[in-house]
Amino acid sequence: MYNQKSIFAELLNYYFMLVWIIFLSTIVLFLALDLGVFNKTPHVITPKEAGKWTGIFVTISFLFSGVIYWLYNNNYIANPDNLKPLAASVKYLTGYLIELSLSVDNIFVIAIIFSSFKIPKKYQHRVLFWGILGAILFRGLMIYFGVLLINKFSWTTYLFGAFLIFTAIKMLVTKEEEEFKPKKSLIYKMLGKIIPITHHLDKEHFFVKIENKNFATPLFVALIVIEVMDVVFALDSVPAILAITSDPFLVFSSNIFAILGLRSMYFFLAHMLEKFSYLEFSLIAILSFVGLKMLLKELVEIPEWLSLTFIAVSLITGVVVSLQMNKNEDSKEK
Repeated sequence: MYNQKSIFAELLNYYFMLVWIIFLSTIVLFLALDLGVFNKTPHVITPKEAGKWTGIFVTISFLFSGVIYWLYNNNYIANPDNLKPLAASVKYLTGYLIELSLSVDNIFVIAIIFSSFKIPKKYQHRVLFWGILGAILFRGLMIYFGVLLINKFSWTTYLFGAFLIFTAIKMLVTKEEEEFKPKKSLIYKMLGKIIPITHHLDKEHFFVKIENKNFATPLFVALIVIEVMDVVFALDSVPAILAITSDPFLVFSSNIFAILGLRSMYFFLAHMLEKFSYLEFSLIAILSFVGLKMLLKELVEIPEWLSLTFIAVSLITGVVVSLQMNKNEDSKEK
């Protein structure tokens, strides 16, 4: 009997590991095709092309909730929280929408960084491609340690919740004039002490040799600043998703799908970011809701469908109000 249980446990672990390997391999394969086939030659990505890819990524991300249902229904993946298949799918979608909504701030900052370092549009995809590779690695590490902390020290849930409330309040009271200035940032100054920086581009290269000495081009500087800023933004998004679930696969997969769609979203939205100015209030509402959910978890149990509905309604409201206010302003100007 013991041997049968042991064999069954080993078989389950094999399936769990296989799912992770297939998932990660698929991501790596897509990224390889992206850089080596779809975007082998640097070119300007048009809003139409970006819109097409954004639609593809969002569709695949939502369809993956069906894969989540299938995996949890057949016990092909570890289920530490003993979630039912439908609950796992809802948690995945909720986590994905949280990450997607918080990515809007990333897009604003990326636009500022590219503008500050005067990165030509045809080379921006290359910077974001390598930036996403780094983001996947760092998010994976942050999720691993975040889950570890929550499982080992339950009080960290309250710490994360308080941090999200603090972030929401900070976003609410921060003045619009307080804009991020990449060339005055600590990251830029520290990088300049590690490696010489040239202000001249050399096509799509990250480094250039000048008088037998390696210099970092603006492309590499922009990449490093974007990477560091992504880690800073992850301090909000990772705890927010951990408020929904501490299941490693759900947290990681929802994060990855949102990150993969970030590039196309940037090229699709970069030229019209000012049209969604009221979306900031949606993000504040989402962070506040998730933070309160973490702080009150022992007193109030909020159903996952309610969390998903609140986040979806907040995003839709932010978009609709932004578009309506812009429409009213345009009418006044005429």
